[in-house]
Order: sequence, then structure tokens, then C-alpha cells
Amino acid sequence: MSEENTLVRLAALINSRRSDTSGKSYTSQLLTAGTERCAKKFGEEAVELVIAAMGTEDKAVRAEAADVLYHLLVLLESRRIPFDDILKVLDGRMGTSGLEEKASRGTSAS
Repeated sequence: MSEENTLVRLAALINSRRSDTSGKSYTSQLLTAGTERCAKKFGEEAVELVIAAMGTEDKAVRAEAADVLYHLLVLLESRRIPFDDILKVLDGRMGTSGLEEKASRGTSAS
């Protein structure tokens, strides 16, 4: 099973949770709370990943990285930005030096 397929399937599942009104879906609750809540949760998970990465437990890094990816997809869904759009941006950057790509964005991007 490829990682891309897993992420694409997860993005589709998250999208389907937008219409879940059962109250039993954590994803639906996040989406209902709005982009600000989704962004805050993503930030919290990103910090947890940084902390885990500075530790010695690879298992913790794996778990936190999975949380970051999930919450990134929820954040994108909250903005109604299809995951495929992100993949297209990344695909467009393939074959370009990261330093060149960053320089092409100007000084305001980091």
C-alpha cells in the first residue's frame, strides 16, 4: 500500500466527515468548530512532533507525525482546499532545487 494512496484516502474520508451530523465524529467536530480551531490543533500537533523529534523514541515521532498529517488534512478541508491541489504544487516543484524554489518565492516566504 503506498503512502500517497493512504493520504489520498484519508483526505477523502475527512471530506466525507464534513456532512456527518451524528456527533460521533471527531473530524466532523473539528470541521464544525471552524478553521481557527483546526489551525490551532494543527499547531499543537506540530509542536508535539518537534518535541518528540528531539527525544529518543522513534515510536513517539511516528505517532506525532501521523497526527500532524491528519490535522494538516483537516485544516486543508476546513479551508476547502483539496489535497490534490497540494500534490500538484509539490509535483510542480519536483526537479527544482529547494534553494532555487525558495528563492523564487521572494523574501516574504520562508
